[in-house]
Amino acid sequence: MCRGLQPSFPLPTKNWSFRSRWCRCSPCSQNTNKTCQECLKNVSCLWCNTDKTCSDYPVSKILPPASLCALSSARWGVCWVNFEALIIAMSVVGGLVLLAVATCCYCCCRRKKSRKPDKSEEKAMREQEERRIRQEERRAEMKSRHDEIRKKYGLFKEENPYARFENN
Repeated sequence: MCRGLQPSFPLPTKNWSFRSRWCRCSPCSQNTNKTCQECLKNVSCLWCNTDKTCSDYPVSKILPPASLCALSSARWGVCWVNFEALIIAMSVVGGLVLLAVATCCYCCCRRKKSRKPDKSEEKAMREQEERRIRQEERRAEMKSRHDEIRKKYGLFKEENPYARFENN
């Protein structure tokens, strides 16, 4: 039985010439007592270094059980990494990534919380306040000038237009 790339249509016979092109893999047990490289050419195989056996990877479990092969001698994918080293390395890398993300989040939150305006921002804020004060002074000055002109020509509007009627 082939576990590799297979066509979606049934092949007509065992001796069909294109069968070898579609189905190049062999069952994992055929690679027992051969080399690790031969066994791991098929991605569904697991090589056990202690007894030089090639077996199907137990896909129903994440890690191969100890009854099949010890983690220190189990190889999958590449021959130079065993499962123990792979688990340790992935744990360390995952921990470092989590630590880096947590550090970045902490630094960013702390920077936003204690952000003080720098000198250029303080200067810009002072200048903006001075311009606002000058604008208010000019506005008050223009209003007083306009009020004087209105009084001069009798166009001055009283605070309350009904005030004239109350005084009579």
